[in-house]
Amino acid sequence: MKKQMKRRDFLKLLAGAASIAPKGAAAQTTTKIYRLAAFTAGGVGAMAPSSPSGSLILKAMGEHGYTVGQNLEYQPFGGDMQLAHLPELARDIVAQKFDAVIVAGWPPAAALKGTGVPTVVASGAGDPVATGLVASLAHPGGNVTGISDNAATLSTKRLDLLKQAVPSIHKVAMLWNKNDVGMTMRYQASADAAKALDVTVQPLGVGEPNDFSDAFSAMDQDPPDAVLMVSDALTILNRKRVLDYVAAHRLPAIYENDPLVRDGGLMSYGADLKESYGHAASLVDRIFKGASPADLPFEEPTHYLFVVNLKTANSIGLKISPTVLALADEVIE
Repeated sequence: MKKQMKRRDFLKLLAGAASIAPKGAAAQTTTKIYRLAAFTAGGVGAMAPSSPSGSLILKAMGEHGYTVGQNLEYQPFGGDMQLAHLPELARDIVAQKFDAVIVAGWPPAAALKGTGVPTVVASGAGDPVATGLVASLAHPGGNVTGISDNAATLSTKRLDLLKQAVPSIHKVAMLWNKNDVGMTMRYQASADAAKALDVTVQPLGVGEPNDFSDAFSAMDQDPPDAVLMVSDALTILNRKRVLDYVAAHRLPAIYENDPLVRDGGLMSYGADLKESYGHAASLVDRIFKGASPADLPFEEPTHYLFVVNLKTANSIGLKISPTVLALADEVIE
């Protein structure tokens, strides 16, 4: 009987140890590594860890406790502006079984729609309902969620700021990617806003790098008073050509995001990209923890930046009034 009691006590002690010890040990040996892909229609480098977008993503993920090499794997994918290749890249992402994908722009989001891979739009996809990405903003209903924008409101604001800065404007050339449904709708919203402000639109849709030369020739033959560039992977990839053209022709121009102003553009008005990528990372975190994109409402940015480059204004002989400068979140001198 005494031996039996000792054996029983030993088994109880062993069970107790088993219930306590593995908690720490298991946490070290079975930490889940979450796999996150980033996908753009542009070059793969546009979402690389060292790129502006990649850095924003990884910093935001770090704020939720995810670190590359510890509990996060991060891999960028890019279509090199070959839209026909995006479905193949989407299939590759599916085959590699990523836990989630962050996308920039409508084309990669559209390529992933219906694949079942949780997809989070970080920026640049326009109105996801109008483009058919989701059933509704409040209830996406599929595998896509993310950050939306109100193109009509933003377009009106951009043109209004441009006209306040340069009251003599009557004709604005609009550059946009005509092969991107989201950006085509954004261009249309801008064109509608221009009519309301009594501004004539010069539509210059581009579909590939060679089309920019045609757009510049069109402006040479019929000079506009100003330029509005709709941002997507194609136009951002060719931004230096646009910046050089408007500088050489001393044309005022407005862009959608502040990095273009830091590169030498005159002014921009658009969502704070840091906030947008932060919201996208929060959605990814919720997906990693078990939430379904179908139940995660699309969000709209809450912080918009108006940035003006005074050095560029001076270089084209434009004096911006103190009233307009007072509206700016940042003035680059």
